Amino acid sequence: MSTTSPPDLAIEFVLARDPSSVFDAIVHPREWWMADIDGSADTVGTEFSYEVPGVHAATMRVTELVHGRRVVWRVVKSRMTFVDDPEEWVGTDLAFELRPDATGTQIRFTHVGLTAEDECYDVCSRAWRHYLSESLHGLLTTGRGAPSSNPDERRGHS
Repeated sequence: MSTTSPPDLAIEFVLARDPSSVFDAIVHPREWWMADIDGSADTVGTEFSYEVPGVHAATMRVTELVHGRRVVWRVVKSRMTFVDDPEEWVGTDLAFELRPDATGTQIRFTHVGLTAEDECYDVCSRAWRHYLSESLHGLLTTGRGAPSSNPDERRGHS
């Protein structure tokens, strides 16, 4: 008898930009995810952190960077106030896979370790979709992202 784990949260989309430009935008999360980030996300081994006061705080370590192809951040600290396990993200990875596409770059974002069984899955899925398909997309197509503008944050979730 085999047991199958539920799939990790994954979001795929295409942006009309080259992989190098997409990579360069991803490694600057202040521009599209959280405006008040401490630290750097553009060098392997560095850490960066953010806090939405009273809601969510996290620290990520950059574990992999392959220019124009892959970015991976490991969640080393996390505290969420809106779920029973405030450290639900600890030990998960945020992975961005970039592939050239006929119209630009295919992006596959996977929050490795966050599955539908996790309490924050629905809220986090909505938040990731916003940050990726609206904010990162906006940054790369208009030059303006929408960091920290997720509507769920205003309702007490990130």
